[in-house]
Amino acid sequence: MAPGARPLLLLVVWTLAALARRGLAEAGDGGCYAFSRPVILQGLTDNSRFRALCSRERLLASFGDSMVRLSTANTYSYRKVDLPFQEYVDHLLHPQDPTSLGNDTLYFFGDNNFSEWASLFQHYSPPPFSLLGTTTAYSFGIAGAGSGVPFHWHGPGFSEVIYGRKRWFLYPPEKTPEFHPNKTTLAWLQDIYPTLVPSAKPLECTVQAGEVLYFPDRWWHATLNLDTSVFISTFLN
Repeated sequence: MAPGARPLLLLVVWTLAALARRGLAEAGDGGCYAFSRPVILQGLTDNSRFRALCSRERLLASFGDSMVRLSTANTYSYRKVDLPFQEYVDHLLHPQDPTSLGNDTLYFFGDNNFSEWASLFQHYSPPPFSLLGTTTAYSFGIAGAGSGVPFHWHGPGFSEVIYGRKRWFLYPPEKTPEFHPNKTTLAWLQDIYPTLVPSAKPLECTVQAGEVLYFPDRWWHATLNLDTSVFISTFLN
């Protein structure tokens, strides 16, 4: 699929209204995608207030002195670094160097101090769906163009783009992708992706600002921010 292509499966909110009321786990035939396929969802919630609060100027004014925990952009994220949010924005929020290894690339996602950032997160409206027997946890991130996390997997959830665009590459649990755990997604896209035969290529899509991707349990996925991006994921644990 070409870089700007839309996903293989795209649903708008009116097709899922019943799921919002009953929960994905009780949705009958229409809910099978909750367990078997990723899907992009549109128009779920009005996060215009949250988006306004996530502008560069508003975030720096509110959280510039706050400490953020950065992770290395490799599959296993061994290293963590704490530094002021202002310093991250000034010195590390830049386009990805395609020659850098994952261990050398610091990325703000997942590790958030919820007491300090609570004033922001209280304005976020998560997708109105759930899986029975799960609770939700947020993962907030801000990253430069060309950045992303290489292939990994975890439990199910939703990922919403607030600013920018995020390209996703996904494989079902039984199909392990070919990748080096310390190579960035950008390096994989340049070096490995062009060599894949059609049957070995992933499902892929580009999630635009205001859209939400549902990713099923244990699906392999890698991400690539096409612009400087702000995003938030809701994990169903």
